[in-house]
This record gives sequence, C-alpha cells and structure tokens, in this order.
Amino acid sequence: MKFFNKELSWLSFNERVLQEAADSTVPAIERIRFLGIFSSNMDEFFQVRVADVKRRIFFSQGTEEREQYEQLMAQLQKKVVLLQKRFDEVLEEVLATLRKNGISLLSIEQLNEEEKQRLKRFFTEKVQRFIVPIWVNGKGNLSNIIREDETYLCVEIINSDDKQYALLEVPSDQMDRFIKLPAKGHSKKHKLLFLDDIMQLNLEVLFKGIIPFKQLRAFSFKTTRDAEYRPSDDIEQSLLERMEEGLKQRVKADPVRLVYDRAMPEEMLSFLSEKLQLTQFDSFVAGGRYRNTRDFAKFPHLGKKSLTHKVLPALFHPKFSHFDNVFDAIQKSDIALYYPYHRFSHFTEFVRQAAYDPKVTRISMCIYRVAPNSRVIRSLMDAVQNGKHVTVMVELQARFDEEANIEWAKELTDSGVRVSFGIHGLKVHSKLVLIHRNEGNLDRRYAVIGTGNFHEGTAQIYTDFSLFTCQPDICNDVESVFHYLEQPYRAHKFRHLMVAPVNMRQRINDLIEFEIDQAKAGKPAELFFKVNNLEDESLIVQLYRASRAGVKIRGIVRGMCSLRPGIENLSENIEIRSIVDRYLEHARVYVFEHAGKKEVFIASADLMTRNLDHRVEVAAPIYDDEVKTDILKIMNLQWQDKAKSRFIDAEQQNKYCFESDRLAPPKGRSLVPSQVAIHRYLKRRKRDYESQQKDL
Repeated sequence: MKFFNKELSWLSFNERVLQEAADSTVPAIERIRFLGIFSSNMDEFFQVRVADVKRRIFFSQGTEEREQYEQLMAQLQKKVVLLQKRFDEVLEEVLATLRKNGISLLSIEQLNEEEKQRLKRFFTEKVQRFIVPIWVNGKGNLSNIIREDETYLCVEIINSDDKQYALLEVPSDQMDRFIKLPAKGHSKKHKLLFLDDIMQLNLEVLFKGIIPFKQLRAFSFKTTRDAEYRPSDDIEQSLLERMEEGLKQRVKADPVRLVYDRAMPEEMLSFLSEKLQLTQFDSFVAGGRYRNTRDFAKFPHLGKKSLTHKVLPALFHPKFSHFDNVFDAIQKSDIALYYPYHRFSHFTEFVRQAAYDPKVTRISMCIYRVAPNSRVIRSLMDAVQNGKHVTVMVELQARFDEEANIEWAKELTDSGVRVSFGIHGLKVHSKLVLIHRNEGNLDRRYAVIGTGNFHEGTAQIYTDFSLFTCQPDICNDVESVFHYLEQPYRAHKFRHLMVAPVNMRQRINDLIEFEIDQAKAGKPAELFFKVNNLEDESLIVQLYRASRAGVKIRGIVRGMCSLRPGIENLSENIEIRSIVDRYLEHARVYVFEHAGKKEVFIASADLMTRNLDHRVEVAAPIYDDEVKTDILKIMNLQWQDKAKSRFIDAEQQNKYCFESDRLAPPKGRSLVPSQVAIHRYLKRRKRDYESQQKDL
C-alpha cells in the first residue's frame, strides 16, 4: 500500500499529543493541559473527519465502495476506543502526580461534611440560577434540543411507580469548570472540584418541591455533531445571508458521537441513543465520569513554578528596534519574525502606524482568523477615519470561526472598509498585507507574507513566520494576488510567488523535477520541508519518484501524513519526523537544494489537495541571505531535536527518534528541546546584532 489513510494518520498525530501528556519529564500541569488538547482535537476529529466518512457511507455508489468506508469507520472506532483507554490511564497518572505536588481534583466521595455544606451554599448562591432542567421523556428527538460539545447530566428520577429522565446542562460557559475550595489556615495544598460534581451533590435541591422522587442519580454525557454545513443557493440572498443560514443548520446537524460515563446504566444509554437518533455508524465512547475533558487545557496555574514550563519571553526583533518607524526598518532589509519567539506586537505596530501615517494611501489585507478583540481590525477601521483606502478580504468559511468572521465583515463594512469575500468555490487561506506609501515621487509598497493568521492569541502558542519586505518584485506579485481575488477570470502571472491554485502545484513539481535531474546526473539533490499535513497523493507519488532517483528527502510533519517513508524501492531515501511540544508547530517551509543555491519558501499551504487545488494560498521565496540563514538554522535545530521528535514510519508507530538519548541523556546534561534551542538561537542573534550596531 503506497498511502497511509489520512484519518488514521490524524489519530496517530493525536496519539503523539497523548504521548506528551504521558511523558513524566513534562511538568504536571502542562501534562493535564495536553490531555485537554487531546480531547479538543478528538472533538474536531469527529466533527470533521468521522462525519465525512459517515456521509460517504450513506452516499456510496455501490456495495464495494460502501464496504470500504464501513471498514474504515470500524478501524477508526477501534482506534478511538484504544486511545480513550490510554487517555483514562494517563489521566490517573497525572492526577496522582498533581496530588504529590499538593493539587487534588476531588470527587464527591472525598469531601467531608463541612465541605459538602459549604458547596451546597455555593450551589444555591452561585450555580443554581444557571440551571433549568429539561424534561425529556416525551421528547421525540433530543438532538434538536441539546447543544453540541456541552456537558450534560442525564438525571434518572425514580418514584414508587415510575421513572423519568431530565437533562441538566453544566453551565461551564457561565462559570469556571474547576472550582477551588478555600484552603484551611496557611495550608499550601489546593483542592479542586469539577462544577459537574457540585451539581451532582445538589440534585435534591433542584428537584425538591418540584417533583416527587425516592431516588436521584445522574451520569454525564456529551455529543459531537457533523461540522459540515451547506449554505443556501438562493440567488436572492447575499453571501452573508446564505452563510448565516448555513450556520443555523450546523446547530441541528446530526450527531456523530456520544461520549458517556461508562458507569451509566444500560437502560439510560439506550434511552439516550434512541432520543438522539444514533445509528450503528455513530461512535459510542465510554470514558470516565467527566465529559468535556478539553477543559483540562484551561487547568489553572497552581502550586510550584516547576509544575509548568519555564516561560520563554517573546523577543523584540532588533531590526525594528533601531529605527523610528517600521517602514524605515523594512527599507533597510527584509525582516522575518518567528512567532511566538518574536513579539506579535511588531505586526500590530506595522498596521497601527500605517493607519495614521500621512504617507500611507492604501491598505489591503486577507483575513482568515483574527482575535476576538483584534487590535489589527481596530487599526484598519482607524485607517478609514484617517482617509486611507482600506480593502479587506474576509474568508467567511474559516471553519469554526464563521460566525466571528461574519460579524467582523459587518463591522468593517459599517466603518467604511471595502470588504470582499474572495472567489466562489475557493477558500482564501493566504496571509497577506500590502501597504502603499507615497515617498517623494515614489509609490513604495510594503508587504507582509505569513504562514499563520494575523491573530494576537494564536501568535502566542503557534509557531509561524512572517516576512516583511518592500522588494518591488515580491510586492508586484502580492498586488497581483489581490487583483486575482477581485478578478479571478482574468489571466494573472506570478513571477516570484507560488500561488494556489494558479501555479503552486506546477512550481513545486518543477522544483522536485530539477532535484530528480540533479540526482540522476550524480549531483547533490535534496528536499527539506516542514508542513502541518502531507496528504496530496499526486505530490506523494512525485516524492516517491524523487526518492527512487536518489534525492534525499527530509520532512517535518506535525499532523497527517499519507506518505509511507522507508519502504525499499519506493521511499527508502525519505525520512519524516514529527515534533509535539509546548508550542503548536504551524509554520510551512519548503527548501530545495537547487544545485547548491538553496531555494527557500515560506508558505500558508500544507501539501494537501485542498490547499493546492481548492484554496488561494501563497508561498514566498526568501531572497535575503540573513533571513534565509535563520530559517535554515531553525529547520536544522528542529531536525536535530533529541527530546521531542518522533519518527513517522510506514506504520506510524510514533517511536521517538532518539529514544536511547531520552532514556539515558549524556551525564550531567539534559536534552534540550528544539523549541528551547530556537529561542536561545534567536536571543543570541538579537544580542549579536545589537553588539554590531554599537560598534558602528
């Protein structure tokens, strides 16, 4: 088999996240947060991947095709069960480690009488107001009532002659999920309780005097829905209206997973299954008593500093620090920021200065995801008030951010920004800004091309490059991209940028072909890339050709990888690694040996069919030697990572690349993860640059 299934590969990626939670060398609070990330990832997996497989089963054109997808669904469900079992084991390990460090996540059974009474008062004063039980016995379809991915308690109300069921939504959108009990005296121990348990403790308070009962018991569950939506084709509706209508569909989309407390009685589970109208192709996942474990990602910072990672402070880029404004700095040389190692405030300052600089006349930007209180957006609105012509391309179909982007589009339009919505049938995933500035008789352009979103929040936890340049050749192409978004039916040439779906696939194929020719001629030939996902089968076949020709291929792939490395006569010259650490590896970089002249690109695009053929993506060449040196150094530091890198082998077993070093590090030395090594490198580069400036 030439390709590894992408859905199974995605589960393999989430298994690496679980490995990080299981790693005893990781600080304990970081470990429980990784469990939260694992859970959040699994939610999205069902919303998107499993839901897609389910649709394929129902719409299969023939028995053979249907059997193929049914078999895949069975494989996915089997793997999910194994991962859930491992999750529960790791959770117990982590909770035990937290207890040793004075942090206890208590159950109801562990509370003394005084604590129970205190929590009853807390429930009455703080929690009860948010809870309205939903009677469900007579309801036909519960899936139209309950909210996706919210935790519910299914309460069994037993009287002498009958049994009823009610649902209680855990109000975690109104309150913290983790409730801290007051410490006694000067105790440094921390006792926490799930909000769910406080509700369990006070079931009688809710129902007493409302309905007679002899016994109450409750068990938690949550559902996950199909995240796909189908906007209306009504031509009389605007795109915004159609998107809003489509999003309403998602709220009542079919459930694809029921996650429930494994202690739940069989009768209650059957009742829920029937009321949710679940089928044999939906996933039933039994777990511990707590649902929505994605909230572990927000576990509070308590106790000793050693329980969390030592902070790596974001660095000021020295090339910005030595100039009065950002434009003078960019004129001097190209500048590459690498978030979160560099401050995102350099970018927000770039947009802020452009908003009021009298010389700036036009600002154009592509928006895919932005922060809830985005300073970037506010600066764009301010720019309009200062007489600038501002155009923003808003991608309305940014999955799970659709509603936010609709609201931003309305707000931007109301403020006078010219808002466009890109090209029908294509998502605009490019990360671009272009600014026009009158400098004497010259209309100079400044561009920012990134691998990640212009988002103040994610820039603190996602690793991404942003290139700041005023090179005319690059800026010409960036301007052409904006023209393409406005007039896709016209012919557009890009001489320097790779732009999907126009020329990116062809350019990548041509560059690989060049390396193949070099290898056949007995000359050095190498590819080195870093992406989130590698899935496009046509491109993988091209990489297999390159491998057979003798091209050395190295890849760092965070998530899905359909390529199977290390297979004789197919991919023996290909080695793929994956890094999971404190930051989410999100940057995309392509490096081609190119006869010793090394062609380096940063890109918004993963090597996936959707990115290359169905999205507007941009990859920018790196022409500045200093920037190129830094990117190559960062790539090599990651390749040499002995602490956090795993092999992506043909079977995706997730073995650590340097297992012997991890188990027995050199005497007196600890292994340094590449993310720490990169911070040290950039800090040293900053110090060296500042020293050079003093000598001038």
